[in-house]
Amino acid sequence: MASAPVREWSSLQQFPAETRSKLFELLGKLKQENVDTLTILVMGKGGVGKSSTVNSLIGEQVMRISSFQSEGLRPTMVSRSWSGFTLNIIDTPGLVEGGYINHQAIGLIKGFLLNKTIDVLLYVDRLDAYRVDGLDKQIIGAITDAFGKKIWCKSLLVLTHAQLCPPDGLSYDDFSSKRSNAVLNAISIGARIGKNDFEHYAIPVVMVENSGRCNKNVKDEKILPNGDVWIPNLVKAITSVATNSSQPILVDKKLIDGPDSNDKGKIWIPLILGVQWLVVKWIQGSIKNDIECGNDPFGSHKNKPTTTALQPPRMRGIHTAAAR
Repeated sequence: MASAPVREWSSLQQFPAETRSKLFELLGKLKQENVDTLTILVMGKGGVGKSSTVNSLIGEQVMRISSFQSEGLRPTMVSRSWSGFTLNIIDTPGLVEGGYINHQAIGLIKGFLLNKTIDVLLYVDRLDAYRVDGLDKQIIGAITDAFGKKIWCKSLLVLTHAQLCPPDGLSYDDFSSKRSNAVLNAISIGARIGKNDFEHYAIPVVMVENSGRCNKNVKDEKILPNGDVWIPNLVKAITSVATNSSQPILVDKKLIDGPDSNDKGKIWIPLILGVQWLVVKWIQGSIKNDIECGNDPFGSHKNKPTTTALQPPRMRGIHTAAAR
């Protein structure tokens, strides 16, 4: 499956000086935390900007993008090294095909990730989508089924196409907040996250604009309509997730295969055996009580012959003669 060799991260030098300085600072923080390899998994629907986000992070076009062609059918990993640190970013095909979850794509992704460790999941969607529907929750549920609920402790929500004018007179920050909360709520429902599951963890949200029309500040850094410099913000959020207290997700064979079908229902065996034992003891007790009370619980009296005392015949003739 597609995996390019590790190359020197020379494109770091292509970022504006201010952005480059911030990136070096964040990469230095990872090394201080003894993180010398970082693997990022990028997932979401097709056409939301996954590959474009990978290109923006690397600083060069490592993923082919075309508005008139469908996404690749297999995962692709791009690796870059800098001063002893290696960054791996895994781009994946869209998880929806014909309005349904593409389970074949999920299977290919799991197979590609065998024996790899996921340090950060970028779940990508669009900021300019105005609603969340049942399909979004199904996508999130499919990711959860594939990698476990704890994958969301190592996740980051990325909302693309962030260079927009909000509708209905909303401010940019208000619209961004409403859209973020809607997607986060879908993640909570789709991943079946309870109130106490991740009590001390909130999924970070970062807005990005990958297109060439993204505005820039006086330092030539790409900025959003609210003035945020988004590339350093994205890398900062990735660093925060990578170094949080949750363990990275190791994709081993057990995770890929899922629960053993032979193990399904084994949890109920002790309960079933216990109920059976109670029923047997109850039947035995009932039989014993019936016997002690003189009752035949098996109804065996029905098979015994019935006996009736015989009365001597009346001898009418003899009595008559005596009377005479």
